[in-house]
Amino acid sequence: MNQYLAITSRGLENLLAEELQKLGANSVKAVSAGVRFRADEKTLYTCCLWSRTASRFILVLGEFAVRDDMDLYLGASAINWPQYFSERKRIAVDFNGTNREIRNSQYGALKVKDAIVDRFVKADLDRPSIDREQPDLRIHMRLSKEQGLLGIDMVGSGLHQRGYRTESGAAPLRETNAAALVMKSGWTFDKPLLDPMCGSGTLLIEAAMMAAEVAPGLKRKRWGFEALKSFNREEWMEVHAEVTFKSKKGPAKCESKFFGFDNDRRVLETAKANARRAGVADLIQFELGDAAELTRPEGFEEGNIICNPPYGERLGTTPGLIALYTQLGVQLKSQFKGSIASIYSGSDELLSCLRMRADSTYKLRNGALDCVMKTYHITARGEVTTSQGEPAPVADVAPEFTNRLRKNIKKLEKWAKQQGVECYRLYDSDLPEYNAAIDRYSDNIVIQEYAPPKTVPEEKARRRLLDMVRATIAVTGVNANNVVLKTREKQKGTNQYEKLGEAKRFMKVHEYGVTLEVNLYDYLDTGLFLDHRYTRKMLGEKAKGKDFLNLFAYTGTATVHAAVGGARSTTTVDMSKTYLAWAERNMKLNGKVGRQHMFEQADCLKWLSLAKGQYDLIFIDPPTFSNSKRMLDTFDVQRDHIKLMTELKRLLREGGEIVFSNNKRNFKMDVEALAEIGLQAQNITNRSIPMDFERNKQIHNCWIITHKEG
Repeated sequence: MNQYLAITSRGLENLLAEELQKLGANSVKAVSAGVRFRADEKTLYTCCLWSRTASRFILVLGEFAVRDDMDLYLGASAINWPQYFSERKRIAVDFNGTNREIRNSQYGALKVKDAIVDRFVKADLDRPSIDREQPDLRIHMRLSKEQGLLGIDMVGSGLHQRGYRTESGAAPLRETNAAALVMKSGWTFDKPLLDPMCGSGTLLIEAAMMAAEVAPGLKRKRWGFEALKSFNREEWMEVHAEVTFKSKKGPAKCESKFFGFDNDRRVLETAKANARRAGVADLIQFELGDAAELTRPEGFEEGNIICNPPYGERLGTTPGLIALYTQLGVQLKSQFKGSIASIYSGSDELLSCLRMRADSTYKLRNGALDCVMKTYHITARGEVTTSQGEPAPVADVAPEFTNRLRKNIKKLEKWAKQQGVECYRLYDSDLPEYNAAIDRYSDNIVIQEYAPPKTVPEEKARRRLLDMVRATIAVTGVNANNVVLKTREKQKGTNQYEKLGEAKRFMKVHEYGVTLEVNLYDYLDTGLFLDHRYTRKMLGEKAKGKDFLNLFAYTGTATVHAAVGGARSTTTVDMSKTYLAWAERNMKLNGKVGRQHMFEQADCLKWLSLAKGQYDLIFIDPPTFSNSKRMLDTFDVQRDHIKLMTELKRLLREGGEIVFSNNKRNFKMDVEALAEIGLQAQNITNRSIPMDFERNKQIHNCWIITHKEG
């Protein structure tokens, strides 16, 4: 008997060990990411054809200490390679692992290759050729700390490549992992099995192949062991014939029922094609269907549900996924009473949205991602039981937050309609535990999570955020795909304008009869500062017949209000080409085009120092602090506001007004210094803050500055 190492994913070792024992292997022992065993050639051939969870079988030829590259070379040289294969065979070396001396796997593979080639040369034989793409044999080297294992891959390409899947959905699950999940789900062949989000069908196909006793390795065209001198072709043909007969006979005898649903017609066609290639197409009923509307199909009595829902890593996908998992939980409990559901996901938080308590948990990585499958027993009453058989409590999601949000909506919806605005704040960190701002933009919701304090554990903060999103979707009734989630940290300079993506999903909103363009996805801010709503309205009311200047203009929303209000001319200045173009689009949306409306891309402070025009109404909303590389100097609004006003005074006509706003908390106007330059200020902060921001009196401060009387 030879010594072999069966390789598998971490977490599948014990499952594979049980499988190999049933297939006749001896001295079976689970090791990290693999199983050691002994077998004769016939048993090995059987294992290669029938194993559902192994990815490779390695014939172990040597094990030795590897302290440096010389140890590696000598250990590989000690093996009599010409004994195992001919110099005419093309080989490739797969090297896995590193240590303190062998830090590069490519270098390690090179040393092993050199040792093999040199062994042939010393035996007066030709050098075997190297072919990384289509070798006859793959040499496998595994290095763990200072211990090396070297052998020959009996398989070739990975055993997860069954041959039935030529293409897959967006997030393919390896066939070996899919088989393991089916095994660990507790499903038995006498029960129906349903996948509500089947994608390319891998879970159901693997289950059907098990029930029909179809060997997963049967469609493989080439095997590594066929290139060995010891290959016993007669014995291999005998084993292969037996397995072929059993696999062809199995589907006709199989009585198991399989149901697959997906909302993507194209992917569903792929699943059907995969099932045909696997030889189990007649066993699986694939249908177009949405998991959020899942109902019990005809022929499915109390059985098993298994699925691998999406669990996107990008934060922006979270609201839709929360809604998906939440609704899936509702459908499972209402439609599949008495059944067992096994859900595999890379997000424990999303699994919590099912609102079900797991009876068992199984951890299994999917590639580089840590994932978990949780199995839930649904009682005949539609409740979910604990492992003790008692109903699991299903509490309302974040009840305090939910009640506050409902109360705010009731108060604000009527007010917003009366005001003629579609964009307003629904919630602004009203409760310390739920630290976020929630804004409505017509039929869309933007949730901006404020970075939690370091004293709050990350897992707890994440759970609260998901609860907020779930509750917001439920309370507002907004489609989950129209909910945008962002994380807002304390910003410096102009970082609040940092680009987040390239979705370019602009939409039009209305405010006091003005149409404005917003982007809820690509930037941390949306192009519209909601707390300045009253200020924009005031500027529109003041602008008739006046020359208007807007500095640090951002997307020019204040300019639009002034123009619509009847301004004789407008000048819009910002350093960003992107935002100036946005401002021009906003103006065009309202029919305000022409030479009287000017747009200047410039460092506002530099522009201001050189400007010579005269204006009746000036709006300036500078950053609190800026050290942008495109500005000549740093800017601090508290330190530099008098210098700013000195420059603005030159441009302000007699009887004109400067509306000056900033977001610095505890900003103090230097009234005496202002008087010295001939200006006076009136603090209008209280009347510039709209009702939806009344909880945060320091959201901004606002002043009207005019020439000093007398």
